[in-house]
Order: sequence, then structure tokens, then C-alpha cells
Amino acid sequence: MVDKKIILVSMLLLISFLGCTEQPTETTTTIKAAGEIKIGLVAPLTGGASTTGNDMQEAAELAVEEINAAGGITVGKEKMRVVLIKGDTETNPEQGVKAVTKLITEDEVDILIGGFSSAITYADQKIASENEMPFIITGASSPIVTKRDDIDTSYFFHHCPTTDDYGRDTLIFVDEVVRPAINARFNYSDDRKLRLGMLYQDGKYGEGVLEGAKKAIESEGLMIEIVAEEKFTRSETDYRTALTAIKSAGVDVVYPAAFLNEQTPIVVQGRKDIGLNTIYLSVECNDDPDYYAGVGQLGEYSIQESRFGPYVIPAGSLKAKVERFRSAFKTKWGSQPSMMGASTYEGVYIAAQAIDDADSLVNEDIRDSLNDLKMDEMIEAMQGGTIEFSEDARESKFQLYMQQLIWDDAVGETRPVIVWPDNLKEADFILPEWYESSGD
Repeated sequence: MVDKKIILVSMLLLISFLGCTEQPTETTTTIKAAGEIKIGLVAPLTGGASTTGNDMQEAAELAVEEINAAGGITVGKEKMRVVLIKGDTETNPEQGVKAVTKLITEDEVDILIGGFSSAITYADQKIASENEMPFIITGASSPIVTKRDDIDTSYFFHHCPTTDDYGRDTLIFVDEVVRPAINARFNYSDDRKLRLGMLYQDGKYGEGVLEGAKKAIESEGLMIEIVAEEKFTRSETDYRTALTAIKSAGVDVVYPAAFLNEQTPIVVQGRKDIGLNTIYLSVECNDDPDYYAGVGQLGEYSIQESRFGPYVIPAGSLKAKVERFRSAFKTKWGSQPSMMGASTYEGVYIAAQAIDDADSLVNEDIRDSLNDLKMDEMIEAMQGGTIEFSEDARESKFQLYMQQLIWDDAVGETRPVIVWPDNLKEADFILPEWYESSGD
């Protein structure tokens, strides 16, 4: 009996030493004491948006590497290294739910970053809400992700321009710059309203851009009227029927709410097949080398809203920081970073700063720290020069700019030039000779 007691006591001591109790709090504490902070990346690493997802992953890995090289994050007077754990949404809402569930329940991450596609994020953020998991959303642009009322959104922080932001800045530019140019060319009266055609992707993203445009026209009192609204299925390839309807409506400008694989054929088919020789607008996700190669010379003089791209670095205090980031990214990965990569890179640093400020890995403490966050802008220009989240919807606000694509014979592609706002402008907007007005 004595031997059995000794064996039993020894086993209990060993179990206690290893922390293998059934008390969840003690297990969590033991893991954190091991010196790791787990950041979960939610991104489409496979599927239709995998190119974007891989850019997000590469940028996040670079940020983690830099933070760890600088000594990690201090929590409770202990320096802790950051570990990036990837969750692949597979460009699919159902898989997005599975990825976020695994990151939270199995990988036990401390915070989530990323999220690309409003539809996917709308689905998987429900799991994050149920688990009160802080989530810095860097890739879904629908404002609904922090404004929906069917779940608790207080743990979600939107570090990405919303479709409301797109619509406002894009249409203010059109009203201030494009409309006067058209009026002058065709001797229209100054009070003539510009006729806008909307071609939008089905789902929350496209609907968000359409609603953002309508809000901007009303709230800003713009001299613009929407005369055509045509919806298309995501990843559709033939837009000629919709473009024909838009042309028949007599438009001055076309505003597609489309991803790169959609925007390219919209412009090519519109100009080449339909003869819709107008100004085409595009949202920021099209500021990508593949877009410039895809539209060719047919994309010249089109307009693009942006905040970070492969070919333009706005003048100002961020120029040196952007150049350093691009250099570090290219050294590590052999390519240029994308816009989604840039915001995800910043998202990792935002997460690190929030945890450092909170001096805690408790979810509620991290959330409160994000609410109070004030960081200097990093590689994307922010309004007021500061990364912070609004009180009402926890949105950060970017300094957006408008680019016009100009043909470059040396590279055989168009290249963007900033034409608005005035403090960043590199050249004046050009209304091309081939441009055709609605005539109304």
C-alpha cells in the first residue's frame, strides 16, 4: 500500500507541475506565461480572392517579424513574442465561419485581424461576437460590419475605408472636377446635373457602394443624378447587356462597384464592344498591377479612388515610411505590396499597440484599449494624421485620393497620376478627346 501511495502522490505532483488541471483559467494563464501572443489572420488564402489573401498574409508576417525583432510586446512586465496563426476563409462565407471558429476555439488567439469581402466577414463575425473576440477588420468595406444591430459589434474595429467613404470622396471629385470639365466642353449650363450610371456587384459590397453614392449626393448637395442602376452577379464575365442599358440611359460617367476581375472586362467591353466612350470610375481594390495590364490602352483616362498602390507614393511626411515598407516587403517576398497588404500590415501593429497599452490579454481590456487608441499614421495617410476609431461605429478615417490612368509608352501600360485633392495633386484631370456626352 505504501508503494501505491507514493506512486499516486508522485503522479499528482507531476500533473500539478505540468498545469494539466481541468480549470480553464489556469490553463489559459499557463499558456500566456509561456511568452506568446496569438494574432489570428482571417484571409482568403485559397479560392477566387487568394491573390489578395496571400498579400495580406505576407504583409502580416512581415509586421510580426518586425515586432518580434524589436523585442515583442510587453504584458505584465514580460516581453512576449507574437505568433501569427492563419485562418483561410477559402473566399467563401461558410468556410469563413469555420476558420474563425477554429482560430477562437482551438487556436485560442488573443485578437483577430483581416477579413476580406463584406459578405464573408458578415457571416464569420457572428462567431467572433459570440466569443467577444476583438477583431480589427482591414478588408471588408461595407459599413454594416460595425453598424449591424443583430449582434454585439462592440468588439469590431474597422480599419478600412467604407463604401460610404468611397462614394463621398469619389462623387465630390466628380462634382468638383469632372462635371465642370464636361459642361465647359459641351457648353452646358453650370447648373446642369451630371448623369451617372451605376453598375454594381450583387451583395453587400456592391449595394454598399450604390447606397454610399446616393448618400453622398444627398448629404453633400451634389449636382449629380443617378439615371441608371444595373446589378451584376459576382465574378460575372459578360457585362454587355448591362452596359448597353446604361448607354441607352444617356450617362456622362459610369461608376462600377466591382472587383479587379470584374472591373477589367467592364471597361474593355464598354469601350470596345458597346462604344460607351465615357469616364469610368473604379474603387480602390483595382489599384493593382493586374488591372493596369488588363485594361490596356482602353483604360486610359479612367479614374480610380485609392489610398495605397504599387506605382504612386503621395508626397508628404509618409513618403519615406512607404518607401521603407515597400523595400522591406520586396526584400522578403520579391514583389510589391498591395493595398490590402498595407492595411493588414497596419492592422498587426494596431493590435500590438492595443495589447501593449492594455497591458493585458483579457478580451475586454483589449477592446477598451482599441476604443482609446491614438497612433501616428504609418504607411497610409489618415485624416488628422492619426489612427483612431470613431466613437459611433469604430471606424478609422483615411485620406483618400483620386488617380487618373495615363498611357505610358515606356512600359506599354497605363500608370496612375493623382489628380485630387489639391494638396496631393500631381497633374490636372484630362477629359479625353474621344469622350462622348449624353447630350442632354
